Amino acid sequence: MKKRVLVTGGNGFLGYHLCQALHDRGDSVISLDNFSSSAERKAPWPVLKRDISEGMPDLTFNEIYNLACPASPPRYQASPLKTLDTCYTGLRNVLDYAVAAKAKVLQASTSEVYGDPDVTEQDESYLGLVRTMGPRACYDEGKRVAETLMYEYAKLGVVCRVARIFNTYGPGMDVNDGRVVSNFICQAIRGEPLTIYGDGRQTRSFCYVSDMVRGLIALMDMPAQSGEPFPVNLGNPEEVSISELACRVTILAGVQFCAANSALPQDDPKVRKPAISLAGTLLDWRPTVSLTDGLTKTIEYFRAVDRSDNVQAGQ
Repeated sequence: MKKRVLVTGGNGFLGYHLCQALHDRGDSVISLDNFSSSAERKAPWPVLKRDISEGMPDLTFNEIYNLACPASPPRYQASPLKTLDTCYTGLRNVLDYAVAAKAKVLQASTSEVYGDPDVTEQDESYLGLVRTMGPRACYDEGKRVAETLMYEYAKLGVVCRVARIFNTYGPGMDVNDGRVVSNFICQAIRGEPLTIYGDGRQTRSFCYVSDMVRGLIALMDMPAQSGEPFPVNLGNPEEVSISELACRVTILAGVQFCAANSALPQDDPKVRKPAISLAGTLLDWRPTVSLTDGLTKTIEYFRAVDRSDNVQAGQ
């Protein structure tokens, strides 16, 4: 049965890839975005310019993937009150619509709900170590209260799914995204030193975008489970240090390694590694794209973007 699907934040990096996958499988997709942190890309599906914190469109949907909210620290920190408003008021608007329309909702939560964890691997039962006051709090706490909203609206009969998304990367990322993969790749292909914050020993786990999209769709499509809603980690458990990531990027980009160290931002987490056994059990999902293969594809994409920019600039 063909579904009518709304993807909020659908013109962002992950949202656009999700819309493409849903469109390719035959769903009737509409993207909704206020373009505060995304480009107005061409798409074979309708794109609505709208802010979910101001209300929902007068249309009918069976499913809603709520990806609205910048995930890039420089962008969500640029307007912290707007970030909070999107996470709370925006999601309430989505859920109020879902109550009336009997639509399913998937909330894009984040590994940031775990804060700066004091455990090496984070599973869904870990309660997190999060600072309520600080530069990252608008996003971390915004996403945490969004999970609470999903819990409360499930009591009203909404089918709610919560995906805790770990670092995702791939072609289509914005050159100015501000996250480590895009930063390192852009610096490498431009022959600049790679900016490493702190001593570089902090770790991250990076999931290629096609794997993440596959996980989101599988979570939305999952048959009803007892005890819902509950969060499900989606990410790649291959953990690497930031210094190791910098080395891999320079090797794959074919440039000489050169780093510039900078102070570690406040509340920057020291470890990040998802436990994904729940996703394996419920969704039969695990990532299949290796970090080397994913970085290679992403470097190719950024090289093409860089060449295009140079041509347009007449260089």
